[in-house]
Amino acid sequence: PNHMNRLLQGDVGSGKTIIAAIAMYATVTAGFQAVLMAPTEILAQQHAEKLANLFEQYGISVALMTSSSLSRVKVKRELLKHLKNGDIDIVIGTHAVIQDNIEFHNLGLAITDEQHRFGVNQRRILRKKGVNPEILAMTATPIPRTLAITTYGEMDVSIIDELPKGRQPVKTSWIKKKQVKNAFEFVKRQLELGTQAYIISPLVEESELLDLQNAEEVFEKAKEYFGSEKVALLHGKMDADEKEQAMQAFKNKEVSILVSTTVIEVGVDVPNATVMIILDADRFGLAQLHQLRGRVGRGNKESYCILVADPKSEYGKERMKIMTETNDGFLISQKDLELRGPGEVLGKKQSGLPEFKVGDPVVNLNILQVAQEEAHNVVFSPNFETKEENFELIKHLNRQFAQEEIID
Repeated sequence: PNHMNRLLQGDVGSGKTIIAAIAMYATVTAGFQAVLMAPTEILAQQHAEKLANLFEQYGISVALMTSSSLSRVKVKRELLKHLKNGDIDIVIGTHAVIQDNIEFHNLGLAITDEQHRFGVNQRRILRKKGVNPEILAMTATPIPRTLAITTYGEMDVSIIDELPKGRQPVKTSWIKKKQVKNAFEFVKRQLELGTQAYIISPLVEESELLDLQNAEEVFEKAKEYFGSEKVALLHGKMDADEKEQAMQAFKNKEVSILVSTTVIEVGVDVPNATVMIILDADRFGLAQLHQLRGRVGRGNKESYCILVADPKSEYGKERMKIMTETNDGFLISQKDLELRGPGEVLGKKQSGLPEFKVGDPVVNLNILQVAQEEAHNVVFSPNFETKEENFELIKHLNRQFAQEEIID
């Protein structure tokens, strides 16, 4: 039988986790284990909570595995023992799940969430934790079909192109920095209706320290404006317990506003949060802005995203305009591709591929599709490895993908 090797693309909040849960259920009831690897502890924790609640009634055991949970020696020893002897059915974790000493009893399904956040090698190690497990890679950063074909040619691609019933599109507006007080006023009015809000601090890619300083500065201003008891802070430098504390306070409505860096970009799910202010929004890429915006509008209440920016370049203005015009992640990713080119959109870490040297994946999609089919026919033809005409090709592939061990 053919093993699954599938990329599942679905916009923010489209229901990818439910599909993953169904796949895990099928795997466990067939007598195998499943693993889901997420890029951040916050997201792994959230997945673990949701799935543990969901599977409890079926007697399926779910374990969380992150650097923090493995830091306690006794807990770690117990976890590893139960995983190896098959007492644990499903593991949810960060890249901690690919450590050398993690052994599964019989891994049948390996899922990566936010696939593009992991390097090629990390995904390969996860795959090797089982004997040819089924592979499901999920992403909420929609990759245009053109790029999906060139980058994930070896994978089947499935697309969820609709949102769950009752979800309303997020209303997005773009204002200048001098109008930020109006945005705060708007948030105040929304909070009076019993909802909650995020304020995203400016991004400084080159410096984590400046990122942190920005977040703390925004936190102080927000406390001044809204009252200190209403505001919590979340950033990447906090330890896991502090992050968890801030997230729980926000989830449980103990605080109304969460000031955060991009650490909440992925997967955080608080349906009562209806407003997001993104400061210096022109410092973020389109895909990142779309991901951040996806943290609001997760319930059935009207939701808003306010971009605060004074972009100097045409490119910056264009990004703000696109965000206010559409909520469609696929359209946004296509525009991103047109504006930035494929190398930038994919990021080096994700693709493990060089820049495209021949052809343009946007313009030459048809040719690429034909080439992909031809390549498939050649590689899967009988006696591929023993035909003399293929020796040079095999040599080239062995050189190119030695680390990937594509051809044994």
